[in-house]
Amino acid sequence: MDIRAEFGQRVRELRARCGMSQEMLAHRAGLDRTYISGVERGKRNISIVNIEKKCLIVTHSFQARNINHDWTKKNNRHL
Repeated sequence: MDIRAEFGQRVRELRARCGMSQEMLAHRAGLDRTYISGVERGKRNISIVNIEKKCLIVTHSFQARNINHDWTKKNNRHL
């Protein structure tokens, strides 16, 4: 699987786990919903700056919901 598709799939999983829509994530990150959609489908080559924005939003959302947020690990791999 292409790294963009793999990353996008993980973003979608984490966003859903937080109970966020693409619109909500886009609004909180200051990005367009169509950009979020493209990232999740592996069609966008996301910048490290935008990755950081998403990580901070998702981590905060996990903390607010008291969910274990060691979300960078999946199958003994780091994203």
